[in-house]
Amino acid sequence: MRSYLILGMCVLFLVQYFVEVKWLEFIVVGLSLVAFLGSAFKANRFPRWLGIIMMTAGIIIEWQKGTGVQGISDGIFLILPLICLLALAPLLSIPLRLSGFFHAIEVLLRNLMHQPKKLYAGITGTLFLLAPVLNLGSVRILNEFLEEIKLPSAMSAKSYLVGFSTAVLWSPYFASVSLVLHYLNISFKEYILFGMGLSLLSLVVGNLLFARWEKRHPLIEPLTPAAPLEKQHQKQLMKLVLFVFLLMGSCLVVENYTHWSMIVIVCLMSILVPALYGTVTNDWKRMVSPLMDFRDRTVPMLNNEIMLFMSAGMLAFAMKGTSAANGVSRFLSLLAHQSFILFALAVMVLVLCVTYIGIHQIAAVGALAMQLNPAELGVSNVSLGLLLLLTWSISTALSPFSGLNLMVSRFAGLSGVQTGLRANGLHLSILALIGIAIISFIG
Repeated sequence: MRSYLILGMCVLFLVQYFVEVKWLEFIVVGLSLVAFLGSAFKANRFPRWLGIIMMTAGIIIEWQKGTGVQGISDGIFLILPLICLLALAPLLSIPLRLSGFFHAIEVLLRNLMHQPKKLYAGITGTLFLLAPVLNLGSVRILNEFLEEIKLPSAMSAKSYLVGFSTAVLWSPYFASVSLVLHYLNISFKEYILFGMGLSLLSLVVGNLLFARWEKRHPLIEPLTPAAPLEKQHQKQLMKLVLFVFLLMGSCLVVENYTHWSMIVIVCLMSILVPALYGTVTNDWKRMVSPLMDFRDRTVPMLNNEIMLFMSAGMLAFAMKGTSAANGVSRFLSLLAHQSFILFALAVMVLVLCVTYIGIHQIAAVGALAMQLNPAELGVSNVSLGLLLLLTWSISTALSPFSGLNLMVSRFAGLSGVQTGLRANGLHLSILALIGIAIISFIG
């Protein structure tokens, strides 16, 4: 029942985006509140209470601003695109799984397991391709492939975090990119080359640092003997690369000609691509099982995400224009006029401190994206967006409360601090310094 409620909310939101009827907006907001309350009973203790606290604080702050029910409705409606993205994007895994791409990836990784450096490159490279489409599901899938091998904990922590965090910088299927570009009014085609370039740089730095680490911590025995990669698997991998680029290219083309919100485009693509796959292959029978699994397992499991995303978004919206937010904005503006590097470091430290105690990046980065004015700071919209997304990516890897860190910690058998700070602290520090230097040059 809750699945139909959440999916119905997503469909009605997409309809409202195009018809723009006010009464329909209130219905969508009402459904989202019911979904939020329903998720509260099913969510884990920490996200449940954190979500309730942030939602309550956001509503109280918005009410005190004098905007009343309309302001609260606007705050919830503003974050709904991300909830829809979160709920609908997993549909893209269905054609990927049925096409045999996952089996080809498994064969590739097993072929590289006798060479740690190449295996690390294979894991991070695979996540670079899969994570933009499958989100955290990509890490779960790769861990299933590698579970029997029992990789060293440090290697798992390094490869999973480095590979996945690159997608946070550039994928329109991620809440990070969609949110920041939406709030700063940046088109995806303006941003894509900068985001992709910085994520590739992160990948290169991560692989170089692992090669250095592996020399000091060599694996005593080869992980597994080498096996040839058959032509059919090579073709499947090439098709996977082509699929990802066609998917991103289609989003760019649609945005260029329609000027729709990229979040809406991505939600539509998440529905249309599986439907197109089923039509072209005429293999709807095989799709029934994964579609039912999506309805019965994937959507109902979004309790924690709905609690955190909706409440953090409401809090970020409510904070806009408050004396506290204005004070932070004035302080950061003062730093920006003195030194962009000081400004960038202050933004990073602020977000890292907030997220390290459990507050979601949407609240911290979202509030900054809505509050800061690039023109007043003396930087371009793209520069500010790139800085906020770089900060989001780093905080996702470092924060012991982020979904990525929690999942990788469980797989690697390490604590959140060990997974983030100890295993990847050097990589993230180098990426932050190089990123700030590049952004200062751009802006």
